Amino acid sequence: MHGMSLASLIRLLALAALWGGSFLFMRVAVPHLGAIPTAVGRGLFSTLGLGTALAIMGYRPRLGRYLWPLLLLGVINSGIPFLMYALAAQVLPSGYSAIFNATTPLVATVVGALVFAEGITPARVVAVLLGICGVAVLAQAGPLEISTAVLGGMAACFVATVCYAFSSFLTLNLAGANAPVDMRAAVFISQLGALLVLLPALLLHFVWHPQAVAELQAAPLLAWGNVALLGLFSTALAYVLYFRLIADEGPQKALTVTFIVPVFAVLWGWALLDESLTVAHAIGGGLIALSLWVVLRPKAR
Repeated sequence: MHGMSLASLIRLLALAALWGGSFLFMRVAVPHLGAIPTAVGRGLFSTLGLGTALAIMGYRPRLGRYLWPLLLLGVINSGIPFLMYALAAQVLPSGYSAIFNATTPLVATVVGALVFAEGITPARVVAVLLGICGVAVLAQAGPLEISTAVLGGMAACFVATVCYAFSSFLTLNLAGANAPVDMRAAVFISQLGALLVLLPALLLHFVWHPQAVAELQAAPLLAWGNVALLGLFSTALAYVLYFRLIADEGPQKALTVTFIVPVFAVLWGWALLDESLTVAHAIGGGLIALSLWVVLRPKAR
C-alpha cells in the first residue's frame, strides 16, 4: 500500500465537503418537493451540468459496447442511492444519513472479499473498526428516537451503501486507470443511466399522487435552489472527483471519503443551521482521522 498523493488527498477532502453538503441540500428540498422529485431533480441537474461541460470542451464520447454497462453502473452508483437517501431525508436528520453513509468502506470490504476476491489486510480491518467507532460517537452526539419510520430510513441508507460498495469495484473496471472508457464519458453516461431509471419512478409518483404536481408548482425557490446545488456540485462535480480518485487510488482508498463526510455534514450544520458542536463531535472526528491515517499512510519498506 502506498501513501495517497497530495492531489488525491485534496480531491478526497473536496469530495467529502461536497457530499457532506448533499445531505443538507436534501434535508431542505425533500419536505417541499418530495423524495422522488428531489432524486429526479438531482439526476437531471447533474446530467445537464456534465453534458454542458462536455459540449463546451468539444468532447464526443465513443462508447460502443460499453454504453449499456455504463448506464447500468449509473443505476447502481447513482439512481438507486439518490432515491434511497432522498427517502431517508424525510425522516432522518442530515447528519444521521451521512453517518450511515460512512459504513460504506465496511460494506465494501465485505463485498470486495466475497465477490471481487479482494484481500482483507489487518490494517484495513483496524481502519474500518476505527471509522465505525468514530461515526458511532458522532451518532451518540444527537440521539434519535427509534420508530418504524426511522428504521425505514436507516434501511434505505443501508441499501444505498451496498450499491456504492458494488459500484466502486465496477467503476474501477470500467473507468479505472487502465480501463477502456474515458472517465469523463463514464461519469456522464452513468448519470444519464441514473436519470433514465428515476424518470419512470417520477411518472408513477404523479399517477399515485396527482396533487404532487401542484405541490411542485407551489414549492419555494429555496427548495429548487437546493436541488440545483445538489445536482451540479454535490453530484456532477463530486462524481468527477470520485471517479478520478478510484482511478488513481483504487476503490478501498476512495471509499474512505465516506468516513469524512459526517464531519463535514456536522460542520455545515453548525455553520449554516446553527447546530451545536460538542466534545463527542471532536472525539468522533478524531477517531475518523485516525482511521484515515491507518489507510492512507505510506507502507513501511
